[in-house]
Amino acid sequence: MERAAYSEAISDLVSTRRGAAMFLRNLAADGICGSRTRQHWAAKWTNIGDAHQLRSDLTFKMGPCDQAAEDGLCALTAFEVARRLIDEESPNSQDISAKVEAIARQLVSFRGRKIERLQIACCEPSDFSAYYWSARESDLRTPAVICISKEGETAATLLGRLLPVVIGRGLSILTVSHDHVSHCPHCKSTFMLSCCLDYLSERPDIDARQIGVYGEGLSAATATELAASDRRVTAAVCDAGLWNWVRLLASVEWMTKAADVIDSDVGSTRRSLLLRQLRCPALVVAGGSGIVSVEEAATLKAECMTRHVDLEVIIPQMIRTRSGDIENFVTCDEDVFKWLELKLAHG
Repeated sequence: MERAAYSEAISDLVSTRRGAAMFLRNLAADGICGSRTRQHWAAKWTNIGDAHQLRSDLTFKMGPCDQAAEDGLCALTAFEVARRLIDEESPNSQDISAKVEAIARQLVSFRGRKIERLQIACCEPSDFSAYYWSARESDLRTPAVICISKEGETAATLLGRLLPVVIGRGLSILTVSHDHVSHCPHCKSTFMLSCCLDYLSERPDIDARQIGVYGEGLSAATATELAASDRRVTAAVCDAGLWNWVRLLASVEWMTKAADVIDSDVGSTRRSLLLRQLRCPALVVAGGSGIVSVEEAATLKAECMTRHVDLEVIIPQMIRTRSGDIENFVTCDEDVFKWLELKLAHG
């Protein structure tokens, strides 16, 4: 079994992620559309993940080292590809999520920096758990990003996906679950996330002047609210207020029973007010599995260029198959954290 594992786990992290991106990019072109074919490739990527995880475990028995950590990161990427190919309701999907969480909890990162599982102090009894990974390698403080998962995703699963992306970027990350933040009956989401800002600001390894926020799915709207309400946020990957704007339009249309009741000038003014509240550079991920449409993001981008507002838009590659759309998370995550690195670590 060990020999088989070493034969499967022959690539390093860069090669594994390059192969994952290429595989996802070529899904439709290669005809990997039917459920049987997807199951085959899901099993293949699961085997690759298992092989890297086993090799990581074997190496860790001889003592923590960079090779063991790199195999763990390779396993996380492989498992994420498999998870995208399997139906979310499948027991196999739950098994893979459990493997990702196990690696994320026990992984010792490069140069011995460990992942910390935290309880963020908030209003009683609303303390909530989070995961923290520090990028600090010297006495210098590093920027940090609060990463909020999409609906139904745990903080550990998000950490497992993002760890291979942030390694080497000089960014520390704190991951929290959308469900923990948004479903608390005692506190508002922005208050709970401000508690995360309090925690990071007090850490001796964090530069409190360079803290960003990144929200996925509905958490993109929550990230906007935090950036608009707390001046300590210096970069935001968010929806720039578009989700609330679309909901407002839908409500007005429903009440008036008429479409196009808000003219373009009023709409432009409203979006301008939302943007001024942000007070920090923003990145909007449009299309794909997010909550912002490409058309809305394009209109917003044009207005930002006119008003000299620092806002950028990226559109993740979506692969359309008969069994549903699959997002090329590898390239999208690279683009998002390249932008965060530019705005924070190099800002």
